[in-house]
Amino acid sequence: MQLSRLRQAMAAAMATVLLAGCGTSDASDDRTTTSTPATDATTVAEALAENIEVETGDISYGDADLVDVALSGTSATSDSDAVRSDDGTVTITAPGTYRLHGELTGQVVVDSSADGVVRLVLDGARIASDTTSALNVEDAESVVVVLADGSENALADASTHEDTSEDAPTGALHSTADLTIGGTGALAVTGNSNNGIVGKDGLVITGGSIAVTSVDDGIIGKDYLVVEAGTVDVDAVDDGIKSDNTDPGTGFVLVEGGAVRVASQDDGIKGTQVLVADGDVDVTGSIEAMEGSLIIIDGGDVELHSADDGINVASSDDSAATDGPPGSGPGGGMAADSSLGLHINGGTVEVWSSGDGLDSNGDATITGGDVTVYGPTSAGNGALDVNGTFEIAGGTLLASGSAGMMTAPATDSPQGWIATALPATAPAGSEVTVTVTDADGEELAAYTIEKDYASVVYSSAAIEPGATYTVNVNGTDTDVVAGDAPAGGHGPMG
Repeated sequence: MQLSRLRQAMAAAMATVLLAGCGTSDASDDRTTTSTPATDATTVAEALAENIEVETGDISYGDADLVDVALSGTSATSDSDAVRSDDGTVTITAPGTYRLHGELTGQVVVDSSADGVVRLVLDGARIASDTTSALNVEDAESVVVVLADGSENALADASTHEDTSEDAPTGALHSTADLTIGGTGALAVTGNSNNGIVGKDGLVITGGSIAVTSVDDGIIGKDYLVVEAGTVDVDAVDDGIKSDNTDPGTGFVLVEGGAVRVASQDDGIKGTQVLVADGDVDVTGSIEAMEGSLIIIDGGDVELHSADDGINVASSDDSAATDGPPGSGPGGGMAADSSLGLHINGGTVEVWSSGDGLDSNGDATITGGDVTVYGPTSAGNGALDVNGTFEIAGGTLLASGSAGMMTAPATDSPQGWIATALPATAPAGSEVTVTVTDADGEELAAYTIEKDYASVVYSSAAIEPGATYTVNVNGTDTDVVAGDAPAGGHGPMG
């Protein structure tokens, strides 16, 4: 990181490691996940090797293969026998590649029982329904939605659906089959009644500029939700993007490229597993920004803003891990669930939280990357809250926040760390200098803290266990021995 970002990072991450065992998660809270992954995976590749295979549809096609579908008013015209138009409903009944353009007040339905891909090329298509979803895949082997180059497309459902049965569509774009969305055009999806985009099997985004606004969840992929490329922008009243299947090997959100921005009034990104291999992830607002039973970050640029926990590793199936009384777990915290895990192996992670910054009801490891937590100011939460073993083996950790319930990383962590409470709460914007108290007085780092803070945790390859360092805040020095538990804290975990 550059110096200015390092300064910010130090402030945010400093309180993170100090808190383990002060979680606020409740097993009965519907913001927790619904299953626990039975896996020892600590990298994205290891997790994916145990999950079901991601099926990505082919967005390529030849112009000679295109079936033209012209939308106009409440009907459509086409030369194909596989396209029917009846009283505002346009139905596609066979595999093939269909170019949709124009405006439709009604619904497009895919109902294809034959083997083969239904490829919908949206090329200036605007579909809005006043009774149901805008695009509904009732039956197909798989569906690929291609956003034509330079095109602007829009889908909007009714504010009230006439059909509210169990099998009725619940999104403006709703698919019962595997769904891939790609191309280089733009798509705006408005969920006026419920969700924005719903894939009842797998959902893969391979490109395009996709903006979703919804009164409930933004984007759901039941078996998995994968973002390979493109730009995804979600503004949701409930969860932003999520995968909610609880069967083994399913229910994962994977970001391996592109840019994802989420503004949510509940959880930002949620799945049984949340996996970030690469790409940009920005949760600009949420209750809990990222939540899952297993969260792995191998790379990318991740920034998370939350009114509660920034990263929350929990399972609603394990009341002991989330509801245990203080003192029941290691270091005086709540009981840990060894099947839960947080693993950061690379990338840049910056967390701004009012609750816990990094909260794992199981174990946590940091082996690489630059991790910054601007933690809570409330003494009932901490920049880090790890119920199990918290080990640092690489990368840079910078944490600041409250000091009410402090803890520290494992004493035997491969990489050294320092953790201390400050003599008094320091206001945001103060200079924090961490220096090595050797003969040369070498300065390791200097950071500007962006929130009020009362504790500091710092770890990097330059920290040597047993050596003495000085944390300077507004001219006041605090001497810290690397590897010693912070005064008043619960002690090292692990």
